[in-house]
Amino acid sequence: MASHDSARPLVRDAAPGDFDAIAHIYSHYVENALATFEEIAPSADDMRARHAAIAGAGLPYLVAELDGRLAGYAYASAYRPRSAYRHTIEDSVYVADGFHGRGIGLALLTALIGRCERGPWRQMIAVIGNSGNAGSIALHARLGFEHVGVLRDVGFKHGRWVDTVLMQRALKRNSDVAA
Repeated sequence: MASHDSARPLVRDAAPGDFDAIAHIYSHYVENALATFEEIAPSADDMRARHAAIAGAGLPYLVAELDGRLAGYAYASAYRPRSAYRHTIEDSVYVADGFHGRGIGLALLTALIGRCERGPWRQMIAVIGNSGNAGSIALHARLGFEHVGVLRDVGFKHGRWVDTVLMQRALKRNSDVAA
């Protein structure tokens, strides 16, 4: 049996039975952290509806399993709704409480980038809640995201003003003209 240190997460597409665990993972961040500016944890049904919209747009929504448990999830979504942004997407990555430091975020974001590079998208944006979120900032930098700015005091959560860090990564480094 593999130890936690040598076990590698299994990354796969999210399945209908995953959303209770996904909602549980996300609720931890909503209720206890500044990584998301959402303040009321959505239900599993809400998360299913969000998944349906993402999948319906042809974007990837992935989960990672480790030690027989859902250990995290990641997805890409539209960066902005206006049509000129159609080739730019935003990533979201969440690792289950107690699973940090085991390569879950790295496995998820690596797989997400790989999937998105096969699609029509050119740029991936990370909008990282809390400029003190060193783990997420380091993860994105490790995978080629560049720091492009900080929006100061744009959110108010848990009784304090919170920044967002903007990071960006090219998905396609060619000069193809977008359709």
